[in-house]
Amino acid sequence: MADGNGGLRGNAYRSDRNLQALLGRSAPWLSEDDTERLSSFGGWVASVVDEQADYTNRFAPPVLETLDEGGRPRSAVRHNPLYAAAHREVYEHGIVGLNYGPEPRPFTLTFAMGYLLAQSDISIHCPVTLTGAVAHVLDRFAPEPVRDDHLPALVRMDGTAATGGTWVTEKQGGSDVGTTETVARRTNEGIVLSGLKWFASNVDGGLALTLARPEGAAGGGAGLGLYLVPAHGPDGAPNRYRIRRLKEKLGTRGLATGEIELEDAHAVEVTPPPGGLKTMMAALGYSRIHNAMASAGIQRRAFAESLAHAEARSAFGDRLAAYPMVQDQLVEMQVRLEASVALAFAASRAFDAAQSAPAEQPWMRLVTALAKYLTAAWAITATSRAIEILGGNGYTEEYPTARLYRDAQVLTVWEGPPNIQALEVLRLADAEAPGLAAFHARLDAILNMPFAASHSAFVRARALIFQARREVAALTALIQEDEAEGPRQAHRLMDRMARGLAAALLIEEAAADWGAGDARKAVVARLFAAQELAAPEPPRPSKSEGQRFFRPLAAYERIETAHLD
Repeated sequence: MADGNGGLRGNAYRSDRNLQALLGRSAPWLSEDDTERLSSFGGWVASVVDEQADYTNRFAPPVLETLDEGGRPRSAVRHNPLYAAAHREVYEHGIVGLNYGPEPRPFTLTFAMGYLLAQSDISIHCPVTLTGAVAHVLDRFAPEPVRDDHLPALVRMDGTAATGGTWVTEKQGGSDVGTTETVARRTNEGIVLSGLKWFASNVDGGLALTLARPEGAAGGGAGLGLYLVPAHGPDGAPNRYRIRRLKEKLGTRGLATGEIELEDAHAVEVTPPPGGLKTMMAALGYSRIHNAMASAGIQRRAFAESLAHAEARSAFGDRLAAYPMVQDQLVEMQVRLEASVALAFAASRAFDAAQSAPAEQPWMRLVTALAKYLTAAWAITATSRAIEILGGNGYTEEYPTARLYRDAQVLTVWEGPPNIQALEVLRLADAEAPGLAAFHARLDAILNMPFAASHSAFVRARALIFQARREVAALTALIQEDEAEGPRQAHRLMDRMARGLAAALLIEEAAADWGAGDARKAVVARLFAAQELAAPEPPRPSKSEGQRFFRPLAAYERIETAHLD
């Protein structure tokens, strides 16, 4: 096992007081059974999964077998036993299945499990996400016979669950899914698909959703249908597709990602044109929330490893954590981590709300895009900073930080890179769109809370959020006046909305804690607003607020309200 696991302290859930506090504030449905399940899962993640991730990454990535024992063509991926066992066991913990059945639990519970899982291995978190996305689509959108035939295999918790995939990307199109060239034909055997899927993760999963264009259908996204491709045909024989090769990737080395050649593969229609792309977007929306959870989780691990090292390592006569520069770096990581957790869980709560209230869909899509964008960007900076703090050791495979840094790179591009998220924000933040109205209403509700609006501790942070809100209003007005400004301003608009929302969410948490006499989250909110929304200030000859409160911030300890001016 790699050195450096001390950051998880034996249990990813029990050691994460921020997560526990957030769920305590915002998840009134959380039961003792839910808490115990999270604790058990957190212990498993910090031990079994973490050991497996190190071994798989360094010594035993998946291998594609193209011939069987007799030299005949075959298409099979071989995983090492540790990865195969952990991937099988994760579904036994209910990370997909808990959301289904006679007493389904809120999706926020399983998204939280994803956040914990990503702290040890995104190479298992990714197929879990894909499996959950397929299950969600089958449950919500598939015809009843299709749902009844295939959903039970994905949601079982007895160690025999099937796993899923979403085969979207094609070589010629990338994110431009409307250029899909895969063809769907109706034959005497049913629907068959032909085409090449260029980037398919969990490539050997049992059930995959994919887009294809029926013969004679219109061009563009409106001509696409959504289909389910099982690993085996109706006769039980392997389905007619082959894995051409596995991708050699920068990170997520334990995850089998490959190219799929569909050769008249048997498929089942989930949604015919013109609704296929819209239904697939529901799968991608689910996955984007898991992406935000993974980004927050990997930041959590990067921060925990950095703090553990800085507390234990001595140099030039003192611990690293005693030096103001190191404290500033750790505080910067921490406030972004807590903002990322706030954003990711705001998206998960919106997802839960939208399941029973369609009017919540625009807000759910908007907060998901904002969370996906900003948390992923910070995951890369956090893992890079972790390597810097650990120094040469952090650059080696003997410590988890090198793997964390490589794995973090996928989070900005998986399920749509920043520019794609910006286009989503642009659609949802149109002056007439309900998404923009929901954004302003959300910020106003927080900033006008009696406590946040009146207490001197929040004056500057509140002013900075209002400034970001004004910038958002100015940008949307500019775009409304001239639609050509949309593509020019979309990324800036997304960035200001994401940072402003993150700061507001931290103030919302701070107000709740302040009522109990704890100012710690207020310090986090103030530091975040100053760091992310304000122009740099002239230097001052004294300790910064982050240095002043470094110890209780890092240890997630109470800060008395009287100590905050």
